[in-house]
Order: sequence, then structure tokens, then C-alpha cells
Amino acid sequence: MLSVRDRRDRPPEEGVVAELQGFAVDKTFFTSHKGILLETELDFLRCVSAIIIFLVVSFAAVTSRDGAAIAAFVFGIILVSVFAYDAFKIYRTEMAPGAIQGDQQ
Repeated sequence: MLSVRDRRDRPPEEGVVAELQGFAVDKTFFTSHKGILLETELDFLRCVSAIIIFLVVSFAAVTSRDGAAIAAFVFGIILVSVFAYDAFKIYRTEMAPGAIQGDQQ
């Protein structure tokens, strides 16, 4: 009978290795055009979702009209402006560089 230690010391079977290769990270994909575009789109989506979340939380906090709630509202609006600027810079530099270069020529 095989113990746990014996199974752990043996190399994995071919079927298990073949199943796990689907989870391997393809580093060439992230350096390709599609990989870079995917990373840019996810970063832009992160900024947009943060803007929505902070706006909702800020307006929900200001309804209580406490001093701390008003401070949370102001801080939330500042964060929304930072994320909006980040989303604008991502869009301008990475998602639409051809439109900007066409305008300058």
C-alpha cells in the first residue's frame, strides 16, 4: 500500500501534467499587442469602476450631515478626480494614441 509520502515523492503522471498546463502563464501573450491592450483595458476599467464606487459612497456618506461624513464626501470627491485624471491619461496615451498624433500633424 502506498502512503502519502510515497505519492508525494514520485513524479506526477502525464495526465496530471497535461491538465495543469492550461493554467500556465503565457509570457509571450502579455508582450503581444493583444496582451498589452488587455492590460490597458483592465487598468482603464479599474479607474472607471473606482470612480463609480467612490461617487456612490461619497453621496451616501454626505446624507448623514455629520462633520466626518462631510469630510468623507470631500475626500471621496478628491479621489474621484484623481481616478478620473488617471483614466484620462490612460485613454489618451495608450488607448487612442493615433487620434492624438493625427491631430498634431
